[in-house]
Amino acid sequence: MIGAELLSPLSQWSAWLFYGPLLGWALWRTPWLQLISDVRRQHLLFATVVGLVLLWLVRRDFESGLSYHFIGMTVVTLLLDWPLAILAGFAAQLAMVALGRQDLAALGVNGLLLVLVPVLVTELCALWVERRQPRNLFVYIFCSGFFAAALATLASLLLGLGILMVDGIWGAPPWLADFVGYLWLVMFPEAFINGMLVTALVVFQPGWLETFNRTRYLSAPWKDERD
Repeated sequence: MIGAELLSPLSQWSAWLFYGPLLGWALWRTPWLQLISDVRRQHLLFATVVGLVLLWLVRRDFESGLSYHFIGMTVVTLLLDWPLAILAGFAAQLAMVALGRQDLAALGVNGLLLVLVPVLVTELCALWVERRQPRNLFVYIFCSGFFAAALATLASLLLGLGILMVDGIWGAPPWLADFVGYLWLVMFPEAFINGMLVTALVVFQPGWLETFNRTRYLSAPWKDERD
């Protein structure tokens, strides 16, 4: 998460050129009739927003204006699908602003880093897995859960670093050459947390995952052979 004092006004407003239209698209693509009629999905949505807020509150704030915390949007995307995942992330951001833990002026930039980029990377990984149509359950868990979360974290970190360096307000630290080594320390915990949650959902509540094909992954292989 980036503080508003580290961002130029141009970056703050430019981020909304991407974040705003995609929020509108998510609102358009959300199956509102199904959401209103399905109490289970409503509970999942509200619980997801609360879970994101609690996860984002567990963070380390630095004097430079940067904050580090886990993202958690990979499991949210697999759980709710991308339109509701974007809206859930935005709702969690508004809650963070209300709690005084996120700057309103930096809402667009942090929306790109914490919501849009992780959702996009996770959705692309899920589409790639679905296009291959694997029958191995672990392919879904690792490619859509572990690896997607790691790639999403990498993309968010690189984009955030690029924005800070382009603005020129934030001075690059002298250890920037060692940045690649620190990436693994950030990517692995994020991948582990999201992968662990995806694994638990697959085992105990596979019906909650909107991107999970229960027929293909959970059907017994010997039934296909007999057919």
